[in-house]
Amino acid sequence: MADLCVEYARRRRIRALWRPALLLALMLAFGWWLVDTASEQYRWQWYRVWRFVGVWEDGTFQPGVLFEALGVTLRLTAASLALSVASGALLAAMRLSSSPVARTLAFLLLGALRNTPLLMQLFMVYFVAAPVLGMGPFTAAVFSLGLFEGAYVAEIFRAGVLSVPRGQWEAAMSLGMSVHLAARLVVMPQALRQSLPALAGQLVSLVKDTSLVSAIAVADLTMRARVIITDTFLSFEMWLLVAVVYLFLTSLVSIPARLLERKEHV
Repeated sequence: MADLCVEYARRRRIRALWRPALLLALMLAFGWWLVDTASEQYRWQWYRVWRFVGVWEDGTFQPGVLFEALGVTLRLTAASLALSVASGALLAAMRLSSSPVARTLAFLLLGALRNTPLLMQLFMVYFVAAPVLGMGPFTAAVFSLGLFEGAYVAEIFRAGVLSVPRGQWEAAMSLGMSVHLAARLVVMPQALRQSLPALAGQLVSLVKDTSLVSAIAVADLTMRARVIITDTFLSFEMWLLVAVVYLFLTSLVSIPARLLERKEHV
């Protein structure tokens, strides 16, 4: 019986892996078909693009501006993710607090963050708060993205906690656990498992939202692509390449999350 369960779990993990990978391959094949079809009307110049990604010189790889910009995007995503999880956990705790002041303050903050455009928040932080606090463009972008995404993460965490049956709290309390111990050892692990799919989707949204920081002069992938297009007029080539990079990044997030989700349900 145990062997059958292990085999069933292995097959579920394989299915969870190959379906998104197949979808990604089909999307890339369809994109390549469109490019090949459009080549009758547009002369593609891909040979001019790759030097912006990087070149091999004397057996060593010399990164181009797009490769360096990808590093900026990854650092921005990682820093914003850390801040969004921290701020989301804090706001969720405030929303679930017994204090009416904390609940009201969290409600107002979440309403302001979720009901205003991210681009407007970027401008407000960069042009209003950043000069006062001495923040650079990168820090302002992390601050804006972290708080904006943290508002959605807070609701995900809150929904995960509320989805845990009240009997779990009562069982933990009956064993002599304090409220904080019961939350840390009993409730939160179950809430995180329930929240995993939504958190993965929010991380995908965060990766895509990083493209907006080019509006405040952060040298991410989108801004570098715009500069290159201005200099070379390779609009179609650059935007297609950037789109594939973002598709690859979001796939790196969604596929492992899907595997973890399947593992939790085995």
